[in-house]
Amino acid sequence: MEETISIEQIFNILKKHLKLISGLVIMGALVAFLVTTFFVTPKYDATVQILVNRTEPASNAGAAFNTQQADVQMINTYKDIIQNKIVLDPVRKEIVKKDNFVGTSDDLKSQISISNQENSQVFSVTVKDTNAYRAADIANSVADNFKSKIKKMMKVNNVTIVADAIAKPNAVSPNKKMNVIIGLMLGAILGIGIAITIEVFDKTVKGVEFLTDLGLSNLGMINHIDETKKS
Repeated sequence: MEETISIEQIFNILKKHLKLISGLVIMGALVAFLVTTFFVTPKYDATVQILVNRTEPASNAGAAFNTQQADVQMINTYKDIIQNKIVLDPVRKEIVKKDNFVGTSDDLKSQISISNQENSQVFSVTVKDTNAYRAADIANSVADNFKSKIKKMMKVNNVTIVADAIAKPNAVSPNKKMNVIIGLMLGAILGIGIAITIEVFDKTVKGVEFLTDLGLSNLGMINHIDETKKS
């Protein structure tokens, strides 16, 4: 026999097991908060902005536009150079001395992300680290070393640091609010799942409907007699 549960039955189940569900919701939020606060290392970010503008003379507006677009396309090349050891190795040496950095150039690469707005010659180098001041130092060192290396490698002299990276006091991860909300949701899902499972596997006879659903006939009912009230 296939057993189905109606929306009304689900609502009644949730109402019946409200304490269980509420407890698991609170527990999920509490566990998420404690894990986020005490077991996840906070990370900070710092961003430096760089402008590379080649100084090739343009004969007209069309040529100037083409040069600008070429500069934008070159940003992908600059990204590859920044994440290459030719830039990261000297950065690592500087940060080891300045901030006691422990790690390899590949570790630095994993901390760096590069982005730019569409059709913009300015691109941003963002560094995430467990120390806010070290994140800023790494970002600024990357920009300085890139500026130095790109002159020799591609004969580009017009590199400008638009905005230096500064240390930010607020961590960007973990996101406590989001994690607590996720904990609430997981607790609710777990509570609802347990409540429905309890009801589905509970075969206790609670009424005549239970027998008729099984295809059995009701032969009668026996009332409970309280022994203490016997005369």
